[in-house]
Amino acid sequence: MFCPSCKIELNKTIFNEVEIDYCPKCLGIWFDKDKLRQAKDEKDRDLNWVDIDLWQDEKKFKVSQSRKVCPSCSVPLYEVKYGDSKISVDVCNLCEGIWLDRGEFKEIVDYLRRKGKYEIVNNYFKNLAKEGMEIFTGPESFKSEIGDFLTIWKLLKYKIEGRYSIISKLISTFPK
Repeated sequence: MFCPSCKIELNKTIFNEVEIDYCPKCLGIWFDKDKLRQAKDEKDRDLNWVDIDLWQDEKKFKVSQSRKVCPSCSVPLYEVKYGDSKISVDVCNLCEGIWLDRGEFKEIVDYLRRKGKYEIVNNYFKNLAKEGMEIFTGPESFKSEIGDFLTIWKLLKYKIEGRYSIISKLISTFPK
């Protein structure tokens, strides 16, 4: 496989417990289908429930053709906005692989941390119900969806401790 930017051969490595291909020159990263989510989940386990499905909502799907070519399929990549962020990633509509330029993975994780904090504070119960339903409907595996639900449940404890320390102290006195 060749770098979509530099056209030199990509190297394989393990990045956040996920096998990826990277360019030794420009330090861009190629993620096969679903590998970006897995790498993000490994980077920060509290973000496992905050996923951006680039393919889910056609109305929010802002796409433009890129000059880059998929290293796996050799077809043109498309530039897509990552959720409602300002980050543009290059995606392949055939294999659903994703190319990130240098630094974009960090930008994505930082964006998801901000989004996660906002969602926990402002939409906690809605997200808890959504993740509870996804245990039965997917899109990830049953085990992964349980993990997402438990992460949000755990974050409730932190939210209560941070906002309502008196309630938190009372709860800690209950028999276990």
